[in-house]
Amino acid sequence: MPGALNVADVTFGGGRPFVLIAGPCVMEGEDHTLHIARHLLQLKNELGIQVVFKASFDKANRTSVSAYRGPGLDEGLRILDKVRQQTGLPVVSDIHDVSQVEPAARVLDILQIPAFLCRQTDLLLAAGRSGKVVNIKKGQFLAPWDMANAVAKISSTGNDRILLTERGTSFGYNNLVVDMRALAIMREMGCPVIFDATHAVQLPGGAGTSSGGQRQFVAALSRAAVAVGIDGLFWEVHPDPDHALCDGANSLPLAEVKTVLQELLAIDAIIKGNTKS
Repeated sequence: MPGALNVADVTFGGGRPFVLIAGPCVMEGEDHTLHIARHLLQLKNELGIQVVFKASFDKANRTSVSAYRGPGLDEGLRILDKVRQQTGLPVVSDIHDVSQVEPAARVLDILQIPAFLCRQTDLLLAAGRSGKVVNIKKGQFLAPWDMANAVAKISSTGNDRILLTERGTSFGYNNLVVDMRALAIMREMGCPVIFDATHAVQLPGGAGTSSGGQRQFVAALSRAAVAVGIDGLFWEVHPDPDHALCDGANSLPLAEVKTVLQELLAIDAIIKGNTKS
């Protein structure tokens, strides 16, 4: 079992209940972002769940050149800083380039390496040197044991504050599958492991100029991953996924989040022996 990794008032691993990392795929303005963050804060208080807020300031790997990418680095970090100030939730966002590491590290509690960039040595080293917790998403093209190399790159900087996230593996055209063995394999590397259930049901490029998705399977895959004993669960959530500007097809509606979480917390408590007699 991975040791505990603390981020602000949140603890990953160490036999603790899973952490929920959740938020919109990409920021759609300050008010929209804060609305979702406040909803997640309410769930934290009602359910006693640990929460980290996620949202991208720039989706640099959109399918189409005309797709919405987000508010950009400066505005996005300003909004995320406001989320931290107003809700107290730790925040995480993607970084795509070495030049983004320093300004992002001044605001973010966790720096996230996108799946497509998990082999980019310079980016991993810069993120490691920041001293921040680094969440590395496993590339859709990698075997789980290959993530040991990404871990070694971060560790070489003297930073062992690493999270690993599974988000599915390419399986034919426009499809992903999840090998639940990957969660157990990556935990053997000594890092807390996160399961990204919403990207795992994505259909990359499946809608022609955008990615499709099958959000009806998010809950089922989440149940399976929680039963494995994961340390965190990653969800993209949105008040109205059908009209989201990015990844709506695989995002959970905010109205459904509480019900699904209650079921998952019950499974997690049984798996980790945290049930009350």
